[in-house]
Parts: sequence; C-alpha cells; structure tokens
Amino acid sequence: MPIEYYKIALGIFVCLVFVSLTTLFSYLLARLYITKVKKHAEEMHAKDMEYQTTLTETIVETQEQLLQNISRDLHDDAGQQITALNFQIENYKHDHPEEVERLSVLSQSLNHLSQSVRSISHSLSSQLVMQQDLGKAIRNELERLQKNSRIQFGIAVSDAPLLLKDDEKLIIYRIFQESLNNCLKHARAKNINIELLASPKFKLSIKDDGKGFDLNEKSLSLGMITMKRRAELIGCTLQIASQPGQGTQLVLSRN
Repeated sequence: MPIEYYKIALGIFVCLVFVSLTTLFSYLLARLYITKVKKHAEEMHAKDMEYQTTLTETIVETQEQLLQNISRDLHDDAGQQITALNFQIENYKHDHPEEVERLSVLSQSLNHLSQSVRSISHSLSSQLVMQQDLGKAIRNELERLQKNSRIQFGIAVSDAPLLLKDDEKLIIYRIFQESLNNCLKHARAKNINIELLASPKFKLSIKDDGKGFDLNEKSLSLGMITMKRRAELIGCTLQIASQPGQGTQLVLSRN
C-alpha cells in the first residue's frame, strides 16, 4: 500500500508540475505575443507619425514655394506692368494737357495699386520675413491690413527677445497670417488683438470679438488642420477657444 500511495503522490506531483509548467509557458507565450503586438503597434504608430510629418513638411514646402512664386510674380511682372502703364499715362498727359486733371486721379490710383502690390509681395516673401524680427513682421502685416480694413488691430509684444530659428519664425508667421485671414473672412469682428510672448515660454495669441462658433458642431477646416500640423513641426500646440457670440481665440504655444 505505501508504494501505491507513493506512486499516486508522485503522479499527482508530476501532473501539478506539468500543469504549472504549461501555465507558465502559456503565460510567457501570451506575454511575448502581447509584447510583440504592442511593439508592432508602436512601430506602426511611429511610421504613421513619420509619414504625417513628412507629408506635412512636403505640403509646407510646396505652399511656401507657391507663395514665393506669387511674391516674385507680383513684384516683377505686375509691378513692372503698373510702372509701364503709369509711364504711358504721363506721356499722354504731356500730349493732352486738357486731360491732366482726370489722368492725375488715375495716376494716383495706380500709385496706390503699386504700393499695395509691393506690400502684398513683401508679405508673401519668406526671405523678407526671416530677415525681420517676428514682432516687427507681424506689426508690418497689421499696418498693411489696417489701411484697407475698418477692424481695429491691437498688438502687445513682450520685451524679452524671441529666440527662434528662421524656419520656426516663418511657420509661426504663416500660422498668424492664416489665422488673421480667417478672422477677416468669417468672424465679422470689430477688434482683433494679438499678444506675442517670449517668457516664460513662447506664446502667440490671436483673439477677436466676432460672432464665434460652436466647436462641437463645426469640424476643423483644411486650413486649420494645416495650421495644427505646421505647429507640430516646430514643437508647438495650437488651441482654439470659441463660443457663439463671444468671439474666437487661437493660441499657439510651446509644448
């Protein structure tokens, strides 16, 4: 009998060891599978983020090149044609003194048009933007827009220097331009206030007193999505706050 009990006990022990090893093996196998799945998901996410970043960089570069082409065409082609037309008017005034008064009005309009074309060309030029301090570039853009708008612009710039790379400065400026353009087109605002801070961390705020909108009901436009992706390229976050009847605020800040 003792031998039979010993065999039974040994059998039970072997079964327990086998079950334990099987359970341990199953656990390790499941853990390994989960780890591989997680690693694969992380790799796919990293590749997707890399693809999104590359795509955004390509879009930004393409848009910037297009803006440079427009800026150059405005400065060279349109500017020269306006100058040539003004020269012809001056010659016509010389040959027809009786039309001087009427033609002078036309000359003034052409001069204003020439200044506007030059101003827009400078606004689109990345080289001119990168050569300036960001605060100055923003002030110049507001001055240009103020000439043809009833909206009142306000700007506050911190005294601390903005330590930005050229590509960062350009991307921030383009986000500012796009946001301002959205305000002018859709907000129906009377006042737009810009705040540019360097300390304790970089922040650009653009706030209007326009009609606002419900963020839950209105999906982001392509322009807004592009602005958010531009912000991500330079390690920034773009946040939007808006309510119907209470205006809209866009804040670009360092992460």
